[in-house]
Amino acid sequence: MTKPQGIAVLGATGSVGCNTLDVVARHPERYRVVALTAHRQLDKLFEQACRFRPDYLVVADADAAASLRERLADAGVSGEVLHGAGALEQVASLPEVDAVMAAIVGAAGLPSALAAARAGKRILLANKESLVVAGRLFIDAVRASGASLLPVDSEHSAIFQSLPADYAGDPEASGIRKIILTASGGPFRNKTMAELAGVGPDDACRHPNWSMGRKISVDSATLMNKGLEVIEAHWLFGVAPQRIEVVVHPQSVIHSMVQYRDGSVMAQLGSPDMRTPIACALAWPERIEAGVESLDFFSLSDLTFEKPDLQRFPCLRLAFDALAAGGDAPAVLNAANEVAVAAFLAGGLRFVDIPRVVAATLSGVSCTASDSLDGLLARDREARRFAEAEVAAC
Repeated sequence: MTKPQGIAVLGATGSVGCNTLDVVARHPERYRVVALTAHRQLDKLFEQACRFRPDYLVVADADAAASLRERLADAGVSGEVLHGAGALEQVASLPEVDAVMAAIVGAAGLPSALAAARAGKRILLANKESLVVAGRLFIDAVRASGASLLPVDSEHSAIFQSLPADYAGDPEASGIRKIILTASGGPFRNKTMAELAGVGPDDACRHPNWSMGRKISVDSATLMNKGLEVIEAHWLFGVAPQRIEVVVHPQSVIHSMVQYRDGSVMAQLGSPDMRTPIACALAWPERIEAGVESLDFFSLSDLTFEKPDLQRFPCLRLAFDALAAGGDAPAVLNAANEVAVAAFLAGGLRFVDIPRVVAATLSGVSCTASDSLDGLLARDREARRFAEAEVAAC
């Protein structure tokens, strides 16, 4: 009998982490949970530890670690409890870990994902910021170690599945004309600029199709999420910005497409359920049960497509601009957006001011390319300070 794969789930209590564990639980003969990590949701992490019995658990700080150790001991659950950013990198690099689900939200997930890349792991990448902030550094680490990089975002998984099986990062050689990322348009697709000025955090987090965390829900509402995916697609698939197009597809049935030179378009369709791309990445090239119902074509509504409105949703244009500028511009874009979204969610910034903060930060911070992770993280901190001052001035 084949030994189960060792899995580390970084960001286990978020939506992607929980869906990953749902898929893993359906295949105990294939997967063993080695490590789980969480930042704040200790109750949920405790429940997951009791169910999956990982060897390692990682939390944010020493107090949280002490509390979790005590609760686990009382429940008769073993497992080493670690804390801090260094511990995230440690569990991502463990010899007994075969695959790492990189699902920590934001730039905070970059160091541990990069550690997994340097350790030659099979990386299931849900943390798009790893490529947005450190695309060249990350891809170079994957190539140097022989790691495998499999996308978990539904759009990038769709592209991955629609490319030739032997695709090697050369779109011209594979006859690829264009990569088409679909976007739902979010909850504000039909709102006017005047209406957008009055929307609040709860409005932005009511995504019409997907169940996601609050930060990514706001990014979906601004279309920044799609902009970050454009940058990610550039690094994942080796395509120039001119070959990437975004199409608003409100039904979220077609998850993305690849257009070929001969006029063919290959698309991946499915229900809007993250367990499908997670299962695809976990088992590729095999297909496993994910608990997702197949599409019923007879009950589908019309499938419609629209051009994104860059006047109402300028974050998408800003992401294309940052990718074209190169250097550290994508890292600056991401840092400013994280600050602006956090301020919006806290009630300290209007929705329409998010792109204004991002644009001002891109103009005000140097985007000269950094050649190391330390340099990128220093640029990230600089951009955050600048964005925080912009938020305060709004």
